[in-house]
Amino acid sequence: MTNDRPLLGIALMTGFCALAPLGDSIAKILGDTVPLVQLLLVRFAFQGVLLLPWVGWRTIGLALSRRFLWLTGLRTLFHMIGIGAMFASLRYLPLADAVAIAFVMPFIMLLLGKLVLKEEVGPRRLAACAVGFAGTLLVIQPSFQNVGWPALLPLVVAVAFSFFMLVTRQLARESDPIALQAVSGLMASVVLVVAVGIGWRFAVPHLTVIAPDATEIALLATIGVLGTFAHLLMTWSLRFAPASTLAPMQYLEIPFATVIGWAIFRDLPNGLAALGIAITIAAGLYIVVRERSLARAQKTVAPAAAE
Repeated sequence: MTNDRPLLGIALMTGFCALAPLGDSIAKILGDTVPLVQLLLVRFAFQGVLLLPWVGWRTIGLALSRRFLWLTGLRTLFHMIGIGAMFASLRYLPLADAVAIAFVMPFIMLLLGKLVLKEEVGPRRLAACAVGFAGTLLVIQPSFQNVGWPALLPLVVAVAFSFFMLVTRQLARESDPIALQAVSGLMASVVLVVAVGIGWRFAVPHLTVIAPDATEIALLATIGVLGTFAHLLMTWSLRFAPASTLAPMQYLEIPFATVIGWAIFRDLPNGLAALGIAITIAAGLYIVVRERSLARAQKTVAPAAAE
């Protein structure tokens, strides 16, 4: 079995939690000088260019059925919206605040599971969703006072990535994750090149590109490499440890973002935001623990029912 090395899976997920906010911090550095569409184009072009040769080397066939292409296109759209909203939010918000607000995603996914997939969600988990969302509002409140509506952009990130994960569930059993990432990167690059062409034709500020200097080129390349490698670490982690083990580890992204934000930008959450972050983490971890206990109970009941 490949999933019997939980410590390796945890280490890989920890690597993702460190690299993802590091890539976001570079996007924040470049946000004042490089147009948003250029950041996204580099991010996804690197994903496609770096992974496609790997796909060929591993002789993975790309399942290009109509259903695969439609779902992959939908997944790519949500991925672009999510990353674009995060990069845009970092022009206004501290790194830790933006990441913490986006962690309302587990609560949204739980609700989508109930409403869309008709999964059973009990009152305890619904109550935890309400508490977690209240914690998120505590993080948003001081940011909203300072910058206005851009403080809501991480909520767009959370919604987009919730749908991204729902679509990924539909594709996970029939496609190789690396091949899926490669195709997604190429699809996004095509869309973003078209967007750049439209922006160039009609002089739309955020849809144009600039000629970066040497430092900006290096930072743009770093965003592409970090973004691609971080998501590979997450993918690999799921091969060595179950999702129930790794889910709590994802909350490490918030303290990593806090440390990186302080080290680079000297930003720290204020008292109200810190309280909201603590409430959000606690509610999220409760849901994880509750999910694990329910999963164990179902595994216990299933063998008994089969006897």
